[in-house]
Amino acid sequence: MSYAGRRVMCDADSHLMELPDFLARNVESSMRAEIPSLEDIRLADVGTQMRELQGARGHSQATVNQLVALGDNLTRGPKWHAALGAFNGVERGIALDLLGFHQQVVFSSFCATKIFGTTDPQAMYAAAAAHNRSMAEFCACDERLIGVGMVPLDDTERAHQLLDEALALGLGAMWIPSRAPGGRSPGHPDHDTFWRKLSEHQVPFIQHVGSSNLSIPDPWMNDGIEDRQSARGGAEVIGSKDLTVIFQAAQRFISVMVLDGVFERFPDLKGGVIELGAGWVPDTIRRLDHAVDIWARSEPHLAEFERKPSAQFRDQLRFTPYPFENVGQLMSESCPELYLFSSDYPHAEGGRDPIKRFDTALEQRSANDQLLFYEGNFRTLYG
Repeated sequence: MSYAGRRVMCDADSHLMELPDFLARNVESSMRAEIPSLEDIRLADVGTQMRELQGARGHSQATVNQLVALGDNLTRGPKWHAALGAFNGVERGIALDLLGFHQQVVFSSFCATKIFGTTDPQAMYAAAAAHNRSMAEFCACDERLIGVGMVPLDDTERAHQLLDEALALGLGAMWIPSRAPGGRSPGHPDHDTFWRKLSEHQVPFIQHVGSSNLSIPDPWMNDGIEDRQSARGGAEVIGSKDLTVIFQAAQRFISVMVLDGVFERFPDLKGGVIELGAGWVPDTIRRLDHAVDIWARSEPHLAEFERKPSAQFRDQLRFTPYPFENVGQLMSESCPELYLFSSDYPHAEGGRDPIKRFDTALEQRSANDQLLFYEGNFRTLYG
């Protein structure tokens, strides 16, 4: 029996764990010295594991055998690079057999903030292209894996070239930064061709941890108390203050897309907001519906909407709650079509038994609502 048991489950968020050469091995030789380095990852345990495994293409057979022996307890086993299938796609297929997930979306772990934060556009797009090639290599090992490419929108011409290559590689979603790309709203007409192409190919855009800065600005950490410890830089990556605001950039990005009419212009466009929690979603929907009602006269384009923002969310957007959030309550406050199951495998934040925690939150919901959470809403997002 697998971890998922006999139920059909699709995992909207998992990760590969990059090794130091993840970007360098698939970048043009002329840009190898210009792209961001992964050599300086210093997170507790993770950075050490990366360097110890440098040059490896998988775990030793003995290690694989030990991890396979965990069976349906795989989520209770080692995390990060030490997990089964952390950096080898063939091993990930074995892990999927044990997990029992019918499909699994795969994000990188450390590249986003480095690539999206690069100030040299040429280096940024070269690094994103290298990322996408390496992601495609990992996911090509098993057809159940859906790889997520990176496409910064700042330079529209480069973004289109990068998107075309990512689609040709077979990547199934596009991860974009949360900023106003190139000093423009994401609803600017310059981006319409991008949204149209995603829509036509039935490939969603993604906002994820790493689409914006993970940390609250440093002045907010200055509490005047010397030597106060923070979780930043440890296995948790972020600290308690960071968690309180981590979703805000994505919330702004999605809200602006709604108010600029992107989802009205492209009703087949889909988007996911992943690993940023979902507790903020019902209130955002209420605010957007209110904004359209109140400002329809002074902002006449809002009066032209055929669907309220709440309907646009239901039809076109999906969100992954954290295991500690009550997804059943979120469904009651909004609608059951919005939320997706995710494991975060093999990150420690996913916990040791995410299915149990979500099952507990969903026990008062109908069988259909549970089906939507574990499979149906995933199918809507990924076509």
